Amino acid sequence: MTTISTAYESPLADVTPASADTQYMGFWLRVLASILVNLWLGLLMAVVIAAVMLAVPLNAESLEMMATSYSIQMGLPALLVIGLWCRYASTPGKMAFKAKIVDADTLQPVANGRLAVRYFAYLVSLLPLGLGFLWVAWDARKQGFHDKIAGTVVIMER
Repeated sequence: MTTISTAYESPLADVTPASADTQYMGFWLRVLASILVNLWLGLLMAVVIAAVMLAVPLNAESLEMMATSYSIQMGLPALLVIGLWCRYASTPGKMAFKAKIVDADTLQPVANGRLAVRYFAYLVSLLPLGLGFLWVAWDARKQGFHDKIAGTVVIMER
């Protein structure tokens, strides 16, 4: 608990700064976690898209179905991943390695809005030939560009 000696002093935040024993999830583990989550999402999406395609007969009027299918392919993974991050601070791939996404400064849970920013910042990491993802290999805190933009790190749970 923080005590305030005068009315003009700001209370100090109760934070858990990174310490020497903080273990960041390394590049190769993140690659494996990404492969696992993409396999999981791919299987799920195949089932959803197959159900949509079976529900609508294929004909000249099925362009609307294709637009719906594309919307599902883009929107559902975003909702699933951001939802998992908000609920568990992780995805099935990261969970397999007991890793979670936390605030880079405090190592505390991340606000939901910043997790959405992190997801869409994947585009920034992807654009320069994937350099933002490769950056994890060289960064001391194993942050990709998307982590730096959102102010997050991926740590191994103890």
